[in-house]
Amino acid sequence: MDTLTPKSALNSKNKLARTFQKVINLRTATRITSNNGICMLTSQCNVKEDFFTDRNSQQFDKNDIDARGRQQRAVLEALVAKLFAGITSIKAAYAELQMAQNPYNSDAIQVADQAVVDELKAISELKRSFLRKELDLSPQVTLMLAEIQEQQGSMKTYEITIKKLETEADLKDSNITSLQNQLDNSNSLNKCLYKRLNSSGSLSMFDNLRLTVLSVTHFVQFLHYTLRSIRSFVKLMIREMDSVHWDLDVAVKFIEPDAVFTNPSHRFFAFESFVNITMFEGFNRPQFQPSDHSQRQPPLETHRNCLFFDKFKKLTNVNPRHFLSHNPNSSFAKFTRAKYLHLVHAKMECSLFGNLNQRKLVKSGGVPDSSFFVAFAEMAKRVWLLHCLAFSFDEEVSIFQVRKNCRFSEVYMECVAEEASFCSGEITGGNGGGEFSVGFTVVPGFKIGKTVIQSQVYLSPATPTPASR
Repeated sequence: MDTLTPKSALNSKNKLARTFQKVINLRTATRITSNNGICMLTSQCNVKEDFFTDRNSQQFDKNDIDARGRQQRAVLEALVAKLFAGITSIKAAYAELQMAQNPYNSDAIQVADQAVVDELKAISELKRSFLRKELDLSPQVTLMLAEIQEQQGSMKTYEITIKKLETEADLKDSNITSLQNQLDNSNSLNKCLYKRLNSSGSLSMFDNLRLTVLSVTHFVQFLHYTLRSIRSFVKLMIREMDSVHWDLDVAVKFIEPDAVFTNPSHRFFAFESFVNITMFEGFNRPQFQPSDHSQRQPPLETHRNCLFFDKFKKLTNVNPRHFLSHNPNSSFAKFTRAKYLHLVHAKMECSLFGNLNQRKLVKSGGVPDSSFFVAFAEMAKRVWLLHCLAFSFDEEVSIFQVRKNCRFSEVYMECVAEEASFCSGEITGGNGGGEFSVGFTVVPGFKIGKTVIQSQVYLSPATPTPASR
């Protein structure tokens, strides 16, 4: 007998089967993933689980990426810090290398050179590791070590710089000391020159001289002091010319074109002749001017003698530079300016001193403080005082110069080249071959009344005249 299933039961089973089938279909159809090109279905429940799982995974991946970024950035910062520390060390080693070269120190040079090489190798190795992505750095430790290395390199550079500055300061101190010594030597030379200008001594020996006891002997004595002052100035002038590389032979030819010198050192007499002729020009006139006919002469001889003797006494022991500074309009100041401008030509002054400042100052009534002008002022003072002393005599005063090629006369002349053989009997031999004549006058002669004070001449071999050939 067949068992009958109720219709309602069958319907219920079919309904339950369809429900399971829908559930299965929904679970398998809610998610499709790709695995090697094959689509796979996942259930709806799994969809919910994967949704939360993916969000957590994405958050984890983002944090991991940020951490890796920070780590990489820290490594790069450490790398750059180490690179700059190495560069600082190279700078310090190179500075030490330069310092060791002056003064030369071979050991220090080798040490500094090796330090440069080592740092370059370290930087090269750092570059290789970076390019190969083989950096093995601890950022914190590397940064700390790099900072220490950089500080040490900077300190070493500063120490070397300080040593260099100290060396330069020592060098400057040495230069200052050298210049100070040169200044002291120059001052000593100036004092020596001043003493030599007063080498006949100070003129204090004439302090007690009185007009009533004045004699030609006093004039000869003062002439000797004056000529020594002139010769000192001539030596100074020649040194100045030589210091600026003057051709002294050309200068001598300009002064005495026909002079024949038996000794090169005798060229000095040509310069002395030039200075003497310039300084003594106008000596035989009361106002000591080349032409002073328009000048008013003192009416009485006695008054004139007293006037010149008072001038002599007033200036005898006076510093000429100080006197010129305080008395720019005095007759002595005018005399000094005129003689300086006449003796020291503008081209000569520009060559010796590089400018015309001294000349301009003299023209304006000023007094230069150079050793050259101080020597000139002392010489000018003595020439001026000699003139005052000469016109203190009652007798007539005159000055004379011997013409060239004149025969030597022991009455009126004196030979300046004492070591020359022509100051012996050969001068007046009279037999021809050994005769000498006047080449030029070095120091003019003087006549006070009937007393003759010999001129000083330089002698040259006598030139035969046409009649004697």
